[in-house]
Amino acid sequence: MTTNSLFDNTEVAFALKNDSELERAYFLFKMISHEPLVRIGTAATNFALKAKLPVEGLIRSTVFDHFCGGVNEEDCLSVIDKMFTKGVSAVLDYSVEGKEEESTFDEARDKILKIIRFADEKEAMPIVVFKPTGFGRFYLYQKKGEGKAFSNEEQAEWDRIVARFDDVCKLAKEKDVEVLIDGEESWMQDAADDLCEAMMRKYNTTKPIVYNTLQTYRWDRLDYLKGLHERAQQGTFKVGFKIVRGAYMEKERKRAEEKGYKSPICETKAATDENFNTCMTYILNHLNTISLFIGTHNEQSCYIAMDLMQALGIDKKDNDVWFGQLYGMSDHISFNLAAQGYNVAKYVPFGPVKDVMPYLIRRAEENTSVAGQTSRELNLLKQEKKRRKL
Repeated sequence: MTTNSLFDNTEVAFALKNDSELERAYFLFKMISHEPLVRIGTAATNFALKAKLPVEGLIRSTVFDHFCGGVNEEDCLSVIDKMFTKGVSAVLDYSVEGKEEESTFDEARDKILKIIRFADEKEAMPIVVFKPTGFGRFYLYQKKGEGKAFSNEEQAEWDRIVARFDDVCKLAKEKDVEVLIDGEESWMQDAADDLCEAMMRKYNTTKPIVYNTLQTYRWDRLDYLKGLHERAQQGTFKVGFKIVRGAYMEKERKRAEEKGYKSPICETKAATDENFNTCMTYILNHLNTISLFIGTHNEQSCYIAMDLMQALGIDKKDNDVWFGQLYGMSDHISFNLAAQGYNVAKYVPFGPVKDVMPYLIRRAEENTSVAGQTSRELNLLKQEKKRRKL
């Protein structure tokens, strides 16, 4: 059994942070722990950026530099190299959200292609990621998933989305770089799932290159996982999955209530945890045909995974199992796992400061709403500050 104190080692967790970075992290999480402050800060930041007030420098030196790697890929290099000295890889995440123009979708695709070429040169970057709505309009995924007919213009637009997916997965296969495709809202996810499966059939013939995302706060995901696994075995392709708990809970519940359908979200946090661990266990038991990226900030799930890997005789360095956390969060999990020899990657968001703000605001709100997340970060930072004084 894994000792349940592995993640308490703050010396390993914060080895890359100097004293002033440690103080900044403590200050930020202290701010985030106050919900009213997050609300006021969010409103003020949005206003300042819209009014073109000179706040980018302030944002950059505080919240941006803590949660993001830089404004472009080159800017992230020092972060990537520094983490890799401790055995932690990087997944560069182009975090520009909510754009709707075709030119922006092409730009996002070109950005991901560039990152794949970039990753091909760097051992520290074995994986890339993108969001389905980074490559096409949300509305089209929704319409497609609902089985509604497209107009000719919409069909042409959808064909371009498919082509963008294909461009990225094809180059990833050529360069042997794994691609994680993020999960989004349930009412657009069916179309994204189908598209991910089509890419798996095409590019996962010898090993998983394309990974879809299972948001396990949805109670239907275990059935979806088993169904896809069955189709893969009949169709002789491999499956790749990133599993996470999920990021759109409030939105999902609100829409279900407004539209009068059953909420796709598990009723309790405990049910979500159980679903996550069940999906993870299923995949680890079928590792010959499914590969797994465990995206979690939950210590218990990590301990379960480690124990299971040991029981099943899965090597810590087996490329079919990766652990992942977000940059700027849960360093106590990432760096301690890496120190034990597991495959670990941090999601490193990047992009122009003003374009990445929606992402950062979501992070702050998530930290405020996830019970215990922020206080755990604060306690560990406090512990490390104390250790260094001694």
